[in-house]
Amino acid sequence: MEKITDYFGSMVFDDRVMKARLPEKVYNSLKETIDKGTPLDASVADSVASAMKDWAIEKGCTHYTHWFQPLTGLTAEKHDSFITPSPDGRVLMEFSGKELVKGEPDASSFPSGGLRATFEARGYTAWDPTSYAFIKDGTLYIPTAFCSYTGEALDKKVPLLRSMDAINKQALRILRLFGNDKVQVVKTSVGPEQEYFLVPADLYAQRKDLIMSGRTLFGAMPPKGQEMEDHYFGTIKQKVSEYMADLDKELWKLGILAKTKHNEVAPAQHELAPIYSTTNIATDHNQLTMEVMQKVAKKHGLVCLLHEKPFAGVNGSGKHNNWSISTDTGVNLLSPGDTPHENAQFLLFLAAVIKAVDDYQDLLRLSVATAGNDHRLGANEAPPAVISIFLGDELTAVLDAIENDTPYGGTKKEKMQLGVDVLPKFRKDTTDRNRTSPFAFTGNKFEFRMLGSSNSISCANIHLNAAVAEVLKQFADELEKADDFNSALHELIKRTIRDHKRIIFNGNGYDDAWIAEAEQRGLLNLKTTADAMPRICDKKNVDMLTSHGIFTEAEIYSRCDIMLENYVKAVNIEALTMIDMARKEIIPAVTRFTADTASAVSVKNSVVSVACKYEKRLITMLSDLIDEMDEAVTALEGAVAELKTIDSTIKASEFVRDSLLPKMDSLRAAADKAETVTSEDYWPFPTYDKLLFGVK
Repeated sequence: MEKITDYFGSMVFDDRVMKARLPEKVYNSLKETIDKGTPLDASVADSVASAMKDWAIEKGCTHYTHWFQPLTGLTAEKHDSFITPSPDGRVLMEFSGKELVKGEPDASSFPSGGLRATFEARGYTAWDPTSYAFIKDGTLYIPTAFCSYTGEALDKKVPLLRSMDAINKQALRILRLFGNDKVQVVKTSVGPEQEYFLVPADLYAQRKDLIMSGRTLFGAMPPKGQEMEDHYFGTIKQKVSEYMADLDKELWKLGILAKTKHNEVAPAQHELAPIYSTTNIATDHNQLTMEVMQKVAKKHGLVCLLHEKPFAGVNGSGKHNNWSISTDTGVNLLSPGDTPHENAQFLLFLAAVIKAVDDYQDLLRLSVATAGNDHRLGANEAPPAVISIFLGDELTAVLDAIENDTPYGGTKKEKMQLGVDVLPKFRKDTTDRNRTSPFAFTGNKFEFRMLGSSNSISCANIHLNAAVAEVLKQFADELEKADDFNSALHELIKRTIRDHKRIIFNGNGYDDAWIAEAEQRGLLNLKTTADAMPRICDKKNVDMLTSHGIFTEAEIYSRCDIMLENYVKAVNIEALTMIDMARKEIIPAVTRFTADTASAVSVKNSVVSVACKYEKRLITMLSDLIDEMDEAVTALEGAVAELKTIDSTIKASEFVRDSLLPKMDSLRAAADKAETVTSEDYWPFPTYDKLLFGVK
């Protein structure tokens, strides 16, 4: 039997392969770049390219591709073969350092938000040596960044790497203040939990809405949903278990640390969780994971749905972004530690995160804003659109004691003079788990729970890294000038807690009372993408992001435009699909059923005079619903037409929010009601009961 250890990472040009195939000098130089972020030595590229090519060809590869993450939210690739013509009419297999380091795709059709005109097509992909190359489907995949001819970032990787550099720079300043000269690099790491649905492929093929938009635009709830809570952590069905086993194997070949798998709350919903990786690698791996999930599902006669809300009435799917920050010496800076020195350092980093989340609530909210995720946030299954932090009772009590200069209620009764007195020793899991919190401390990391299941994790981590880097910079600027470090440290943490404690909430985020309380606290409630996304252009956000070199001002405005345009396009496609399904499928089906019912009444009356009360009442109800659907479709058609006349992206997004979506809801309500009284034999596509319970 093949062992996992024999094939794990077998399709990855990882450290083991590099060490075995590269000259020692080249290997050491490349490791310096990967581990410490030093500039890449140009002379290294040819040697690495030759070794990569030989390894890939031995694995059966004929092509290579620069694999990148444009602002579509998906990945992109252009495949080139290794062949080069030989004078004797044959071909040579070649791959140069120049081809490894730089590619030149056509950038004209990728979103640029006005950074590039359509006729200005040139763009560049640049090798990211910190993320290992890998093999998939006979092609060598080289993770790359993507930028325009004039140097603007046209992808999600470049700003992510910049944000990691920013937090590294500022965290090192803080560590030096604590006398730590050994740490050379500070990195953030992420473990993104991935939720998804599995439905039968043959049923999926009959649902135009699933095909076009990834979610059901129509559908009445079946007699059973998730109310029994019997699916959560329940026995995994055989077909799903076989899928999960194949998925694990394919991910392990790619070096992806798939660790945990289980049934989620909703019927047909499941989850996969990996072991933590450095943030940019975790991002690459999560993009790959979503792709492999969908590919493997097809082999099992299934379709993997990654939309945030594929079914109304049951839980949607999220992606929990478990974020921490660690040193190259193996210290997790969000772990409380056992000594006074480590406790004080931990509390300073904790205070930095608290202030960052409070100061930049809007950036964190907009980082997860999409048309799909708008349906999920605040729906009694996911965190609300209001950002808050859960710390748990014990840690909150410690911060209260610091703020008020009062004894902590543990065994030690000293005042909390940081760096002088001993703080209480924390267990690794010092808090309960609050699944309703958008941003929860879970012992040695924060779990950012607002991401949607189809989202790239890049955006959330760009803004989280940036916000924390900014606050660490502010802290370092202040503490570096202090005459008495310990006193200044204590006062800084005390002031930060006092000024930003409004963001801490340990209660039930699903409770409507919390939304009212949050408003009283002055917290933002940006309910939709249209509300949230324009906030990236606020002066405080532009100033912060540009000061750390994470975005240029032009890149910020372009991203606002791109994300709002994506929102408008996504909802417009849904609206057009609803119109098409209603006009061509639903209304004709209900009309046929109504007509056949009326014919049955006529036949009955011709044979024997009967009241036919049920049939007549049903005919009246169906006729009214047909009229209601027709009126709703007509109104939606009008809204779609009006949307085309709006030039401003911001105004278009507001129109979608205020007019298009409500009209879509009205059409759905009428159609779903019609489904409940129409014979199943007439309904034109598979219903929720078949989709949610169809996998055996």
